[in-house]
Amino acid sequence: MKKWSRRRLIVAAPVLGASLIAGNRYAWSVTGDRRFDFNKMPEGWEMSEGWEMVSGRWTLEDIAGASGGGRALVQRATNNEFNVIVAPGGPYSDVEVSVRFKPISGHEDASGGIVFRFSDGRYYVIRANALEVNFRLYYYDRHRYMLASASVAAPKIGEWQTLQISAERDNLRGWLNGRALINHRDARFTAGRVGLWTKTDSITAFDSLVVTPKSTG
Repeated sequence: MKKWSRRRLIVAAPVLGASLIAGNRYAWSVTGDRRFDFNKMPEGWEMSEGWEMVSGRWTLEDIAGASGGGRALVQRATNNEFNVIVAPGGPYSDVEVSVRFKPISGHEDASGGIVFRFSDGRYYVIRANALEVNFRLYYYDRHRYMLASASVAAPKIGEWQTLQISAERDNLRGWLNGRALINHRDARFTAGRVGLWTKTDSITAFDSLVVTPKSTG
């Protein structure tokens, strides 16, 4: 299992951003789904596949219950306020995103979330937390601010859950395990990229990330 030092992650992010500008071969059609198969990502994916590690320590690992050959994307940093990785492609105005996530451990937090309309460090995130009985939509602009919340049974640590978001103009919606829970309007961010998110000491696995762009930014 490849491990990343904090110093190397800080250096990696601008390099990855430059690679996206230089090569559009990692962007996809506006009309088609992009399904990320973590089993097929090659050695050195961090530098060659168009991912941008904003914060955290993200690795590919064999995880029980992951699809295909059993490999998932895992976030293992425990000393950051938030951990974010941004996927290739975009920016998008209107988009649907789904992902499976499995909270593995965490004392302060055991969460998983979908980042969308990420641009210049600002973004929306919908997240679920195995240590709390709520499902929430936030925006982040130097600090995190809550926009909407729904009461739910806390997802269980060690079990796979499904997150889904839809962003269409100012209408932001979220589902947890197929249940529609968030329906909110906010227009502060209009376009950006898609990514994954955890908080503080959450060690979380992600699998079956699917991005369905509706329009480009």
